[in-house]
Amino acid sequence: MNGDLTHGPVMKTMLRFAIPMIVGNLLQQCYNVADTLIVGRFLGANALAAVGSSYTLMTFLTSILLGLCMGSSAVFSIRFGQKDENALKEGIFASFLLILFFTVLLNVATLAGMDGMILFLQVPEEICGLMKEYLSVIFCGIAATFLYNYFASLLRAVGNSLAPLLFLAVSALLNIALDFWFVLGLGRGVAGAAEATVLSQFVSGIGISVYTWVSFPNLRISRKHCRIRWRCLKEIGSFSFLTCIQQSVMNLGILMVQGLVNSFGTTVMAAFAAAVKIDSFAYMPVQDFGNAFSTFIAQNYGARQEKRIRSGLKGAVLAALAFCTAVSVLVCVFARPLMQLFVSAEEGAVIVEGVRYLRIEGAFYCGIGCLFLLYGLYRALAKPGMSVVLTMISLGTRVALAYLLSSIPFLGVTGIWWSVPIGWGLADITGLVYYRIKKKKLICWAAADLLEKAVEPKISS
Repeated sequence: MNGDLTHGPVMKTMLRFAIPMIVGNLLQQCYNVADTLIVGRFLGANALAAVGSSYTLMTFLTSILLGLCMGSSAVFSIRFGQKDENALKEGIFASFLLILFFTVLLNVATLAGMDGMILFLQVPEEICGLMKEYLSVIFCGIAATFLYNYFASLLRAVGNSLAPLLFLAVSALLNIALDFWFVLGLGRGVAGAAEATVLSQFVSGIGISVYTWVSFPNLRISRKHCRIRWRCLKEIGSFSFLTCIQQSVMNLGILMVQGLVNSFGTTVMAAFAAAVKIDSFAYMPVQDFGNAFSTFIAQNYGARQEKRIRSGLKGAVLAALAFCTAVSVLVCVFARPLMQLFVSAEEGAVIVEGVRYLRIEGAFYCGIGCLFLLYGLYRALAKPGMSVVLTMISLGTRVALAYLLSSIPFLGVTGIWWSVPIGWGLADITGLVYYRIKKKKLICWAAADLLEKAVEPKISS
């Protein structure tokens, strides 16, 4: 195994691990952004609105799997820091079966409930057909999403963030090439964009699975690890389900807001679809930095390196704030040219609304940057429940204020845009106050000791 984050210069080690994750997730965003850009430029505003709304729905659905994988990864990182290879392999087997089960369940549910989901999103009648056409293909890629995110999380947990990046790079480039071929060359419309995405996802999912098996013999489980013990399953489940709840609640709130946005018509839907992609690209690096920070903290938590944890926390806060400030300036200044990447100049109303959204959200990226660090910190310190609390505060505020403010005549849809930074701010305050109060108790080894005891019977046998 490689990628021990418990030694070496703190910030250099953290950044070296984080940069491939940041680049990788930016490439992952290319899956849907390529669809959105090509569809928006060549198929028109209705097709853009359909694909954009589908993106929000798929983000919610895949966040369930992503949350389960991220939760398992936190346990893997702690085990890796403890140098407990036996317990690590037992956890790999248990979590794979657990997440595979939910993948199958999710796939069946989405295909069966497609019409209900479209109805829930209040999609205008003129784009219902396009959205259903796109989703019927996209849902076929859920298994690929599971494979990629599971093995990427496993590799990152043991300090390898480069391999997931390489597989995503190949897949993202393939997706863009297939998008042009299927949409423009074969004339397959929104279905072609979805087909390109699904094929590319399977390339990355299957590829990284085979790579992990071949290149990391120390991660291969043997027959003695293929037994599910209740204590191990409970340990994996507690981290995975709480992180899953945090991720899915976060995206469920966004999905509910998407339904409200849709009620304002196709122009606002198209503006939101394009602006959200820009928004995601803008703060995605700090989100991935938060995940890398979480792995760094978790490994050092398992290794009981308190000094490195505190140094890493200070350095991460400064780095995140500096990045978010710079991105805020860029997005606010270049909001209009950024929108015109996705929308033709003739769609003036769409561009105006998208610019308004970006300048409101973009001014407050430091808020979301701080929140991602808090999520990662509490997950790494065996307090995933606190991440759920912060998410519920952030998204609960966002949803409630979105409906409340948008009902005020002189605000309208602008009220939805303002609800987002307000939610970030309230969650940040809560997380920071909790840290100040519980600071001494958070960085202790009680939870790590419980994790060790959970597998003592297995090790002693």
